[in-house]
Amino acid sequence: MNTQLLIIDPQNDFMDIPEEVRKNMSGNSLVPFEPGLPVTGSWDDSLRLGQFIKKHSKSIDGITVTLDTHQQYDVAHPMFWINDSGLQPEPFTIISSDDIKSGKWKPVDVSITQRMIEYTEKLEEQGLFPLCIWPYHCLVGTQGYAIVEPILESLLEWETLRRTRFAPVTKGHNPYTEHYGAFFAEVVDPQDPTTTLNNRLIERFQKADLILLTGQALSHCVNRTVTQLADNFGEENIKKLVLLEDTCSPVTGFEDAAKDFIERLTKRGMRCVKSTDIVSVNNEFVIK
Repeated sequence: MNTQLLIIDPQNDFMDIPEEVRKNMSGNSLVPFEPGLPVTGSWDDSLRLGQFIKKHSKSIDGITVTLDTHQQYDVAHPMFWINDSGLQPEPFTIISSDDIKSGKWKPVDVSITQRMIEYTEKLEEQGLFPLCIWPYHCLVGTQGYAIVEPILESLLEWETLRRTRFAPVTKGHNPYTEHYGAFFAEVVDPQDPTTTLNNRLIERFQKADLILLTGQALSHCVNRTVTQLADNFGEENIKKLVLLEDTCSPVTGFEDAAKDFIERLTKRGMRCVKSTDIVSVNNEFVIK
């Protein structure tokens, strides 16, 4: 049996890391590390996932880790936008196409105003998440970009045991489109191949017999990544999908999006189990 584990965005900026741990992360600094966009429950999720990987390393044939990859100038970060008073939007501000048309918010690069109107219109027309301004997070080269320690430790142990490497997949570096899902951006930029459907990644999972799913956040990047996978690798393959529901949590305020995602995908064949409901027998998984 070919078992693949897909871990979505297990990065420090998404983790509600306890203060005592954050102090140790800060080295000589007196100020503890502050995650950019911590998801409530995510630290405990990471501990459970790390334990799961260590316990079942011999049964996991491949691990793919997606990494949210941004810089400060990004369509979903405050720096990208300004109002008539010269102010940037506060985090969690929603910007609609009407807001841009009316001048309530405008890109600092006014030459792309029409592009941003069309971008937000496409989000609205397709029923996708509206443009949300997030706190700065997962900036390339920062401590927040790194994989959280309990998961990283288990990945390194798995590599040592299996004499192989986990596969990192970056997403989100294009500044003009959000990229919640790992397989393609919310709105594809035809000039940027990194925003289009990642067929090689789809093929990796088509070859698997079992695909274990986890990561942060359940409401957004897990939701969109798994939905994109289900929509593009054949309806008959959805039964291979198993969400480890006790290792991922939604962004506060977006619990309904997470609930809707699970309902939609379970109706199509995805299974949801706790990480403790899976056992290994002769290095193959058995789900209780």
